[in-house]
Amino acid sequence: MTPAQPDPGSDAVLGAGALGLTVALRLAQQGRRVVVYEREPLPGGLAAGFEIEPGIWLEKFYHHIFRTDRTAKALISELGLGPDLRWHRPTTATLRNERRWQLDSVPSLLRFGPLAPVDRLRMGAGLAFLRALPGPAPLEGRRAANWIRAVMGAAAYETVWGPLLVGKFGATADEIAMPWFWARVHDRTAQLGYLTGGFQRLYETLASRIRDAGGDLRMRTTVEAVERGRGGRVVRSTGPDGTTTEEEFGRVISTLPTRATCRLVSDLPADYRARYDWGQAYGAHCLILALDRPLTDVYWLNITDPGFPFMALVEHTNMRDPREYGGRHLVYLGTYRPMSDPIFTTDTEVLFSMAAPFLARVNRAFDPSWVTGTWAFGAPFAQPIVTVEYRDHIPPFETPIPALYVANMFQVYPHDRGQNYSIKLAERLAVELAL
Repeated sequence: MTPAQPDPGSDAVLGAGALGLTVALRLAQQGRRVVVYEREPLPGGLAAGFEIEPGIWLEKFYHHIFRTDRTAKALISELGLGPDLRWHRPTTATLRNERRWQLDSVPSLLRFGPLAPVDRLRMGAGLAFLRALPGPAPLEGRRAANWIRAVMGAAAYETVWGPLLVGKFGATADEIAMPWFWARVHDRTAQLGYLTGGFQRLYETLASRIRDAGGDLRMRTTVEAVERGRGGRVVRSTGPDGTTTEEEFGRVISTLPTRATCRLVSDLPADYRARYDWGQAYGAHCLILALDRPLTDVYWLNITDPGFPFMALVEHTNMRDPREYGGRHLVYLGTYRPMSDPIFTTDTEVLFSMAAPFLARVNRAFDPSWVTGTWAFGAPFAQPIVTVEYRDHIPPFETPIPALYVANMFQVYPHDRGQNYSIKLAERLAVELAL
């Protein structure tokens, strides 16, 4: 069936993560007719949650915001959720030689035993420089590993930063661009914000506001292709009942990874694909444990000891009260892996059996009987591999195809992925689309 003539005031938004929902709300507020397509059952993308029991929500992947995340804070306040954004000062530590060392302030760095005093001072000076540097321009073209070794010293790299870069980027750790590392240091604050009831509330509220403004969210709907129409772009999709439909829109905004967009849009030219369908990205994986008692006394534990199957242990209930979760103590075991890694298809019980011996290295008293529940989640394209060439391959919002736009995490460079920078990107795009 031939789609009806497109309404030039209509927009399709592909993806209902932070970016897609925010831009959809702004477009709907501009008077556009907006349809959001999302293959998952719930809005939120990588920040979406799940119910650990009816009415009690937790993110699939650990989330918080920083004091510097002004755009996210502004949106939360605009949606009436500001009073429920609570601020905490939890402990961040590093596991080194099976000992937990607090490492989240100048005093804790000066006490950090795995480094000699002179190396602690050198590392502190390097961190102070990055925090004071207002922008990353002087660091363009440099690799983080080389800069850290030269400025903070080989000991700081081998003890702290090298293991963390390898944990996040694997074999590409030595290739990561220094501006990305600058942003990791510059953007972060010791105080962390968390929304009472979980960030799913933010995304459900965004979805509700979009509907109130006349928009439509089509959940459990997979976009199969975006094709040339008679005046706009045709979105072909398969709904939850298996029915395939086609609808033509004045504009299509894809918030999917650029590579996924290129697969959906067959008429994107070869030179565009050569430049922007580029690079690698790892998937994110979290094994979540519910325990009947605390595992540690820290919120975030960076793992620098070799051999662990996870790079970060995040004990959520060392930031939030376990009573919010029915008395459960909730622990994330997070890692990034190539999307071909078998971790993404391994049974949850097997994943726990692999992790359990390492939990005993974090807390020697740990016993598997402490665990009362387990969940596992994976997400593709969660962490772009930010090499020194990365900046040259960031696509603009506009594509060579009229009425087709792309906006995704690849474009938040040099900042790391996160809710704030996705929302900020959406606000920028909404302004440009209104011009």
